[in-house]
Amino acid sequence: MMMVVAMLFLSITANTQSLDTQFFTKANAFFQQHIQAGAVDYAAIKKDDGLKELVDIIAQTPHQTLDANTQQAYLINAYNLLVIDAVLASGVTTSVNETPNFFDRRTHTLGGKKVSLNTVEKQYLLKEFGDPRFHFALICGAKGCPPIANFAYTPEHLEQQLTKQTRAAINDTQFIRVQSASQSVALSQIFNWYASDFGGNKKALLEYINEFRTAAIPSDYKVDYYEYDWSLNGNSPIAASAGNNSSRYVVSAAIPKGTTETKIFNNLYTQQTRNNPAEELSNRANFFTTTLSFLYGVDSRFNAGFDLRYRRVSNTDAFTSPLNVFTQNATSRRTGITNVGPKIRWAPIPALENFSVQSALWLPVGNDLEGTSDQPYIDWDGATWNTQFFNDFDLGTSFSLFTELDLLWEDIGNNDLNRLSTPVNVILSYFPNAKTTLYALGGFSPYWVPNLDFFAQAGVGAKYQVTPNLEFEALYTGFTNAFLLENNGQASTFNLGVRISR
Repeated sequence: MMMVVAMLFLSITANTQSLDTQFFTKANAFFQQHIQAGAVDYAAIKKDDGLKELVDIIAQTPHQTLDANTQQAYLINAYNLLVIDAVLASGVTTSVNETPNFFDRRTHTLGGKKVSLNTVEKQYLLKEFGDPRFHFALICGAKGCPPIANFAYTPEHLEQQLTKQTRAAINDTQFIRVQSASQSVALSQIFNWYASDFGGNKKALLEYINEFRTAAIPSDYKVDYYEYDWSLNGNSPIAASAGNNSSRYVVSAAIPKGTTETKIFNNLYTQQTRNNPAEELSNRANFFTTTLSFLYGVDSRFNAGFDLRYRRVSNTDAFTSPLNVFTQNATSRRTGITNVGPKIRWAPIPALENFSVQSALWLPVGNDLEGTSDQPYIDWDGATWNTQFFNDFDLGTSFSLFTELDLLWEDIGNNDLNRLSTPVNVILSYFPNAKTTLYALGGFSPYWVPNLDFFAQAGVGAKYQVTPNLEFEALYTGFTNAFLLENNGQASTFNLGVRISR
């Protein structure tokens, strides 16, 4: 037994000594070379293989085997290095806010495990060790952070280094802005976002700050928070990357914990048909559908929300404009909310961050949705259950392939029959720059029950990301199915969408 304990001790000691040699020394040299006056020289780092070497060590080192001091020093350095690596890999040029959910959605390999930057900060450091001084050592890639140190944190000097960085930040007149004339102090948003780490109230907050202040802030001073500067903490703007794949918003991924996503998608389907193949086109049916989708990040892998569907329908002669659906001039016309119901999204495999399962149950709203002698069909009278399997694959630096398989069950209300289909969709996307997506779509949907049938679609679309939290989309598709082919009919859709995340 003593032999086993001794061998385990020697193994851990050797691991720590190896880490000291391979990581702390190289990290210290990296920071000394590429950090000047608290600013990161991203341009020089892009030309240096030193960062890749350090990131490779981070990917392979299981930090849980390290002693407490070594683990803290290692994770602080790892976090700061991974932020720098993420800035360069994501293609941002002026702010990490160019990449949606930079600290949650992007993942990094730490000791063989895929983790986000927020996981490293909040779970592995703050939750595990609970030292508020981490907030002055961990750098978020923005000028609003305390200046990044030009040295690596080491186990033997960690206590002194954390205290030194905390004192430097708290005595910095730009970081903590004391205004004697108005008897107030403006603090960084860090003290607001992480208030519980500093005591949770004004008295405890000022007491903590004054522990490190050369000149104490009076307890009766008013406390406020100035706007955070998310400008990149570089010594100059970074040239735009040739590849824009890594900075894009990934539809198939779960949204981060505590965030929301709202989508409004407008679809105008218009179909021209003949009464029989020998006749000219004689009928046009128009369906305008607005789908409101909302999701909340319950945690980083599970989201919950709802869908709501509003529809307008009209039937006219074949050569009337599809926009007729928005007017009163139609042979038959109907409007209203037709469905509402819960929705979830789940990313079941941590190693496959772009694979998710989404399931929604749409419940009918209203009566006689399938139509009567006085009003047209607008939707099914029964419920619809749609489960979708999403995955997204990078293809180089400027392309991606999105795949979707659905299991769609519909209670179509016709003699109590149900309908089952398995739509398959594939989308090839091209990213000419960090904000724009151009894509081509193809889909095939076989109906298995109650009768074998199908429809197919193909189309082209574009998205533009105005800000990391606001995106617009436009899409055109052409449709066909057995009925349209048999009667030489034609159908198409015109789509406009907006996505808002917070």
